[in-house]
Amino acid sequence: MDNIISNWYLYVATISVIILAVVAIYQFVKKPTEEQYRQVREWLLLAVIEAEKALGGKTGQIKLRMVWDMFLERFPHISPFVTFDMFSGWVDVALIKMREMIQSNKAVSDYIIEDTVTFEE
Repeated sequence: MDNIISNWYLYVATISVIILAVVAIYQFVKKPTEEQYRQVREWLLLAVIEAEKALGGKTGQIKLRMVWDMFLERFPHISPFVTFDMFSGWVDVALIKMREMIQSNKAVSDYIIEDTVTFEE
């Protein structure tokens, strides 16, 4: 009993963190499935753009793994329910959208495809 009294603040902090985690998970889970999917799709477009900018062209599998790792970090509560093959299909859709954005929006194109600096010898 003395242990509980002397460490009451640890118990209160632990319970508070657990309550906050449960509330955050509940708020996401209570959203309609389409809303959850829309959030992942919007984030996935950003992740694909960032991977394209970081790695450039002709690195498809590496970019896919990079985006997969980013997804696992960003959505740890969803990732157990998403197979890699399902995720790969979502990435393909995001890539199509990214290509459309590159073709229709010069600012996006400039953001992703920066001019390479060449040095003359």
